Amino acid sequence: MKAVHRLSNLQQELVKLYSSDIKEEDLLNIKKYLASYFANKAIDEADNIWAQRGYTNDTMNKWLNESETPYGDETGD
Repeated sequence: MKAVHRLSNLQQELVKLYSSDIKEEDLLNIKKYLASYFANKAIDEADNIWAQRGYTNDTMNKWLNESETPYGDETGD
């Protein structure tokens, strides 16, 4: 017996959208909008996590300047 999977509300809306004939230019704009929307949601969530944990630009700079080798600095000194 096959499992039946319902479409999500987003998938249902996209099916409605794709049932009409959309110009390629409009389709590209919709894809860009969706990508931007979800990227902004991810950025907002990351900002919330940073605020909760008290991270700052100094935190990021410290992370960026940490050595990635177990041997100390990479110059061999």
